[in-house]
Amino acid sequence: MTAVPRLTVTGDNEFFFEGCRRGELRIQKCGDCEALRHPPTPVCPHCRSAERSHIVASGAATLHSYTVVHHPKDDAFDYPLAVGLVDLPEGTRFVADIAGIDPENLTLGMRLRFTFTEHAHGEILPTLVPDTGIDQENTDD
Repeated sequence: MTAVPRLTVTGDNEFFFEGCRRGELRIQKCGDCEALRHPPTPVCPHCRSAERSHIVASGAATLHSYTVVHHPKDDAFDYPLAVGLVDLPEGTRFVADIAGIDPENLTLGMRLRFTFTEHAHGEILPTLVPDTGIDQENTDD
């Protein structure tokens, strides 16, 4: 059984979780100064505008920093659990779990990409995986 709480979906972040369900990494954008921000907020920290929209990010990422979690263990995750802080080419940063690579093989500056996976409670969230340069959805076996 997992101790992970259900997501808290609000009017400020609903667009993000809807994007995840559609396989899109949506990043909030100020409707006035056009600054990008994640996590979503009700007001732009740069110009204080409440006008907002979003962009759909490319899914590319560069590993800026990471940590490896060993404890406390929860049934919702595989351990060791790598969690990365990545730079997006769109100009913002994002934090997500890293899968598909042994944490010992992570290197700062490595290319990663986003995929979307089911997490606790059936929720779909972004996950980072190594960027092999191959479009996994459009390859023939």
